[in-house]
Order: sequence, then C-alpha cells, then structure tokens
Amino acid sequence: MTEEKKLKEIVGAGNLSHDQAILGEYSEDLSFVPKVRPRYVVKPGNVEQVQKIVEWANETLTPLVPVSSGPPHFRGDTVPNVGGAVIIDLSRMKKILRIDSFNRLAMVEPGVTFAELQSELAKAGLYAYMPLCPRSSKSVIGSMLEREPITMPAHHWDCTDPMLCAEIVFGTGDKLRGGEAAGPDTIEEQWKMGKAQMAPMGLGQFNEHRLISGAQGTIGIVTWSTLKCRFLSKMNRTFLVPSEHIEPLIDLSYKLLRIRLGDHLFLLNGLNLACLLAKTSGRIEELRAILPPWVLIVSFEGYGELPEDKVHYQEADLMDMAQSCQIEPKTTLAGASADELSVILSRPSEEPYWKLRLKGGCNDIFFLTTLDKIPKFVSAISLLMCTHRYPVENMGVYIQPVVQGTSCHCEFNLYHEPARQNELDNIRWMVNEGSRDLAKQGGFFSRPYGAWADFAYTGASEAVAMQRKMKKIFDPKGILNPGKLCL
Repeated sequence: MTEEKKLKEIVGAGNLSHDQAILGEYSEDLSFVPKVRPRYVVKPGNVEQVQKIVEWANETLTPLVPVSSGPPHFRGDTVPNVGGAVIIDLSRMKKILRIDSFNRLAMVEPGVTFAELQSELAKAGLYAYMPLCPRSSKSVIGSMLEREPITMPAHHWDCTDPMLCAEIVFGTGDKLRGGEAAGPDTIEEQWKMGKAQMAPMGLGQFNEHRLISGAQGTIGIVTWSTLKCRFLSKMNRTFLVPSEHIEPLIDLSYKLLRIRLGDHLFLLNGLNLACLLAKTSGRIEELRAILPPWVLIVSFEGYGELPEDKVHYQEADLMDMAQSCQIEPKTTLAGASADELSVILSRPSEEPYWKLRLKGGCNDIFFLTTLDKIPKFVSAISLLMCTHRYPVENMGVYIQPVVQGTSCHCEFNLYHEPARQNELDNIRWMVNEGSRDLAKQGGFFSRPYGAWADFAYTGASEAVAMQRKMKKIFDPKGILNPGKLCL
C-alpha cells in the first residue's frame, strides 16, 4: 500500500492534500526560518486517527509537524526543518467537550479558537484567560502550550497557567491522560465520580504537562486539554495611566502586583496602543502622534457577590497608589478611551490582526526578565536599532507581568513593510543576532524559536542533555518536529 493510500485510509481522502498551493502555505511563515515544503498535509478528526498517523510515521520514519492554529504563523515552529515531512493539522478537531461552571474550567480539542470558546463560555457565565488580543485563528491549546502570557498576572500562578490536564499522544504512538485525568476510568466515568480534570500534577512525581509545555511539538501531540476559566464580569472599570517615562509606571505596577490588586495589568508604548485601537495604517499614525509615550492599562472586574463594591474599593486604592507615584489614572486620553480598549481586550483581534495593521509585517523579540530591568532593555534595543538603521519609532513595546509579577514578559514588535528588502534584512539581523546581545544582558529566552535556540542553550549543557534524553524516551525515532529546540 502506498503512503498516500495509507494516509487516506486513516483520515479519508478529503482530509489529505498534496496540492502544491496548500503545501506552499505550510512551507514558510512570517519568521526567518528557511523555507521547506512538506510532502503532505493531513487533517485527523479524533485521537484514534492521530495515533494511527504517529504509528505510520514511526513505521516509515516520516517527520510529523503538528499544527493547530490557522495562519498567519510568526515563529517558525510550524515550518518543517527537514524535507519529506507531513503536516498533521489538528484544526478539524474542534469540539468543546465540556464546560464546568462549578469548577470554572473547560475541556477543548486543539482546533478550538478563542472566539469559538468565549461565545460558549459566556452562556455559562465564564470567560477564558487570553493573551493580548490573539489573532482570530489562534488555537486555545496552541496558545497554552506556547506559554503565551495572559493579561491578568494576579490570576497567573504558574508558568503553564491556565493549562490543566491533557490527553497526549507521544512520539511512540502511546496515549496518556495527564494529571487528575489519568487512570483506568474513562473521562465520562470520572465525571460521574465527581472528578473535573482540574489538577495537572501527576502521575506520581511526573508532571507531564511541563514536558510538553513549550516543546514546539517535539515530544507529543495534545488532543484535548482542560483550562482554567474565570467568572464573566458583571462590572468593569478600565484605566489608562499615561506617562512620559516608563519608570513611574513600573513603580505603580509593583505596588499593584504586591497585593494582587487589579485584573488586566500590562504596559504598552504609544505605538502598540495605537495598533490595538485603530485598524488602518493612516489612523494608527494619527493616534501615535497624540498618544503618550507609555501607558499602563489596569482593569478591575466585578463578579460574584457585591461586584460594584469590589470595583469601587480597588479603584480607590489605585488612585492612592498612583498619586504616590505622581501619575494619574484616566478613563480617556487624546485619541483613546478606556471603555473602547476594554471591549477590545475582551475578544480576539478583529481583522486585520493588530500586529499587521501598521505596515503589513511584524517580527517579535520576546523574553523573560523582571520589571526593574525593563528600562535597561528598552535602551539596549533602541541602541541596536540605531546601529542598524532601523527607525526606533517603528518599534512597539509590550510589557506583561507574569506569575503575580515575579517576572515579566518583555516583547518588542518590529513593524516593517515585507516588500522592502533592506528593511527586512535589518529586521532579520535584529531577530536572529541582535537578540543574542539581549540574552547576554540577562534576557531569558525561555521559548527559543528558530535561531534563538543557538544561544538560548549556550551554557546549559545539563538542560540539553536532559531534553535529548526525554526526546529519546518519548519519541525514540525522532519523528515529531525534528530539528527544533536543541534536538
């Protein structure tokens, strides 16, 4: 039986493609990884089909590249590193398997996007934690596996939040339900016993959710996951705290985070705020000319008993803390409304995706650090850009405290016109080589996509040895996304 016939037998003829135009879409993205065309794109519909595809790949030694989100892709992790690979596109698996209002969680398959999940959760009075305005095609599970930071640091207790339990098909073809979901009973039988698949820890001392988190599909394929949700707000108050300099906003952020005050909490420079608020390049240029250089966004969400009282006392505390930092929270700025921004933050990005509105192209540099070091990194990357003649005014900045403010996600968005080759060459240098300088200054590239892996693992020989050992255990023939990370 030919390879194509075997795959068609597994997923059906309509779910296998070798159309050159479709293969071309998966052969590259908006990152700078080399273009590699896959052999097929296959779309399984359930976990049994995923297992059969993995077993077939082991028999034929065919590389598999898992993909769950739709285009555009930005980081190179869904582009094959080697020829002859098969894309295993999980977007057909779109079931929302369960919504549990009592335990505030949902169970979803990998093809479910934030827009699809939020509308169903709202019917149950719940809402999912989201990264900052994800694109409409972004998979919920994909976002959690990539550890994209949520915008509510006071609710963020662990780097893998809001991911809980998961069903994983490893590179061997074996299936494992992790955490509380493990056991001989089916998921439905567990529900009858009162289990909710909440606790991700287990089996024993083995926390398998940490094994697959940030692994770029090199260890296993997640076929469903549970995730933490929050109550849908009955009342919301959002504030914009402007400043000419970032330091006072960092001081206020520390005060808020220390007592876990507030819900949404993050910093943007004026350009990124303009990109969120406006949909056209012309309007973005108009807005950034009148917006302040830096803005801290803080919201208070009222739910449960006495939601108005909760919001009002937190608002009063914010005003006192801001006054001590000699800054003033506002509900409107020139060209910006807190109410408008609150609506934008409550859903995925409208089209065009907010990072592509200014110039049509965007590449990101992001890493973990602490809030007090942010001014140093802003100065460092500005100097790098001047050296390589990239206009600093085209750089967006997004600072997101994580894990209750113990650290933060620092992101620089480099906007450019894809057709301008000289500009693109400068961006490529910044992303691939300039990032190395930021790492030397203390930036922790915990999600090393593409060329970042070259320096992220420098000096981490023990971590490299351990990751390669884990790879041999769970994917001994190396079929899952070979060539990523340090593998």
